[in-house]
Amino acid sequence: MAKTPHAETETSDARSRLVSAALRLFAEKGYEGASTREICEAAGVNISAIRYYFGDKAGLYRAAFTEPMGESPCGANIAEYADLPLPEVLHRFFGEFLEPLKKGEELGLVMKLHFREMIEPTGAWQQEIDAEIKPQHDGLVALLQTHLGLDRADDDLHRLAFSITGLAVHFYVGQDVIAAVSAPLLNSPAAVDTLAERLAGYAVSMVAGEAARRAQGGEHAA
Repeated sequence: MAKTPHAETETSDARSRLVSAALRLFAEKGYEGASTREICEAAGVNISAIRYYFGDKAGLYRAAFTEPMGESPCGANIAEYADLPLPEVLHRFFGEFLEPLKKGEELGLVMKLHFREMIEPTGAWQQEIDAEIKPQHDGLVALLQTHLGLDRADDDLHRLAFSITGLAVHFYVGQDVIAAVSAPLLNSPAAVDTLAERLAGYAVSMVAGEAARRAQGGEHAA
């Protein structure tokens, strides 16, 4: 029997409530400290809902760890527009990378959970590195290699790619500091869009600086 629109909405709402409750409780208590029973109570669903939607507690944890950041990994689509001029490519890259910053309070819980995962690892962080972070980095390196006309990606190219990404990463890990020092930088979607535009400009200058260093015979890393 096909589900009615009402039933589908209820299903979607129940799943969303579970992810939201799990995000909050896993961030506060960690994977071991947060019980499935209290997560279900907070979400207002039956304990069997975890098995139905996620398979088990580990599946729910993975959903809470990844889904609030959005369907597309930050900056993961760089290969789709790599043929555009570098300033436009980097503007789109940072626009995608910073989009989750528009989520506000929910993102704070995501970052708290990510920090907790680093000191109380469950394997989710390594999965994210393998599935999202490394492919994103490799895509950026390939773009820079093409732009700089290099035969291969050397250590300096990886340094440049990590430095460009680091421009955006700081606005995630340093949210509390930024809010205390200069809150307007992240206090609205428009502010985040402006930030993406500015970081793209800074990154273009970094690439130009690396190109000039190489042209002047600067020492290359292996």
